[in-house]
Amino acid sequence: MSVTHVQRYWSLLLLALLACGSPAALAQTPSPLQEWQYSGGIILARLFEPDLPRWRTILGIAAEVQPVYDGARAYRGSGGPVINIHFRDIVYLSSGEGLGFNFLRGDHYQLGVGVTYDLGRKEKDDLTNLHGMGDISAAPVAKVYGSWVLARKFPLILRVSAKQFLGGAQGAVGDAAVYLPLPGSSQTFVMFAGPSITLATRHHLQTLYGVTPQQSLASGHPVYDISHSGTSNAGVGFSATKFLGKNILINLDTAISQIRGAPAFSSLIERKTERVLAVSFNYHWE
Repeated sequence: MSVTHVQRYWSLLLLALLACGSPAALAQTPSPLQEWQYSGGIILARLFEPDLPRWRTILGIAAEVQPVYDGARAYRGSGGPVINIHFRDIVYLSSGEGLGFNFLRGDHYQLGVGVTYDLGRKEKDDLTNLHGMGDISAAPVAKVYGSWVLARKFPLILRVSAKQFLGGAQGAVGDAAVYLPLPGSSQTFVMFAGPSITLATRHHLQTLYGVTPQQSLASGHPVYDISHSGTSNAGVGFSATKFLGKNILINLDTAISQIRGAPAFSSLIERKTERVLAVSFNYHWE
């Protein structure tokens, strides 16, 4: 493969990652999608394209099917816009990742901070199971994250992030994941996959999965107190992007996630294993 073809291949890998993630998943706390599936992927571009374009913009529309809320038996469909705007590998605005700034950047690593928004949980989402539990309000979420690429010949990416909820679900959540391009990817069809694990503080777990005495009286659920921080979810994600010419991309994201640890024993959980499917149609401006 020529140098030009290699550069184009990795440029397409970048665009595939930029197209990942549907904004509808922001309503989920947490989403069955993996944290890396919202990653901008600029770290791969920095490794293979030292002279990054000044701007990269991807706009589109997305549709998604996922649980009504974390642990729900019922599923629902939703849709919305896809927005991914990056200024080099420095600043980004994304419907999946929010607003962020990468303050440390290198060929193999990236560290940044950002802010996104969580839409919370409403009793009306499932009056049968959530009646008496009260609403979890929407709230901004601050985050810090880092990514590291193993090597050019084996571009395994390690990504870690920590999020602090500023209200709403409260507490903090941490994610650790690895992902990489899959064999069979080409210049017109790109695939990524990888596992991740999510941990959360006791405060966050209690807000989402715990049942206080007052909530127990109102809802009929038994009192459930989560006494310590720990694992909340583990799963694996898959993303695929098909290029139709230079500028049009069709992206598919799917993931399976299992509620783990103390949350799995809450009476609020109707189904421990969750799945999500998101499809988007996007246009890339060069």
